[in-house]
Amino acid sequence: MLRVAASRFAPLAPVVGRTMRPLAVRAMATFYTREHEYASIDGDVATCGISDHAQSQLGDVVYASLPDVGDEFKQGDTAASVESVKAASDVYAPLSGTVVEVNGALEDEPGLINDEAQGGGWFFKLKITDEGETKNLLTQDEYEKFVDEEEH
Repeated sequence: MLRVAASRFAPLAPVVGRTMRPLAVRAMATFYTREHEYASIDGDVATCGISDHAQSQLGDVVYASLPDVGDEFKQGDTAASVESVKAASDVYAPLSGTVVEVNGALEDEPGLINDEAQGGGWFFKLKITDEGETKNLLTQDEYEKFVDEEEH
């Protein structure tokens, strides 16, 4: 069977005759909870942590307690915690799933959460078990509006 090289934006199905059709592609998308967690979804894996807004409200983060690989959570379950010079706070699972990776760098450098909350300061990655739960989350625009309303 002949295969056509796939671009990362639109992988192609095997060529049958001369007809090609794009396969379903899920682009990376980020969603938020009203408790200020985020889930950046790429395929069936969500990278989860606290939003930049949340870290700015916490102040200097001094400790993060992370789940173990293999832990399973339902949407809204307490999955981790974070402590700052101001307060301690639970971090909730934005989606249901199984933890497939944790950010071990946070053990030695919890300040990454302040420096790069939605980058190098992520907490854990979940293999999503119910994609339909994204409907319970906020889009970037909805989250920004929510934060604006919350502050006023």
